[in-house]
Amino acid sequence: MHRLAKGERYIDDTLALGFLQAAEMPLTRRELSVLSLAADGAPVAEIAATLFLTKGTVRNYMASVIRKVGARNRVDAIRIAQGAGWT
Repeated sequence: MHRLAKGERYIDDTLALGFLQAAEMPLTRRELSVLSLAADGAPVAEIAATLFLTKGTVRNYMASVIRKVGARNRVDAIRIAQGAGWT
């Protein structure tokens, strides 16, 4: 706490780790929601109904997820996300 007394910034180590992990997350909350439902085996129509989206919007989110994680397809995106601990 000497840093605070000197007027310097202080960030607890546990908070710093959380910030770093959050910075590494390339997906939005909505993309994660879509991906999580897809990982559970939900088809596009079911994901759309569950999240109150159109099927086209769900497809757009999945395309964005695939691009952001560098996957080849939906299954690969799910595998990458699960390996990273995002879903």
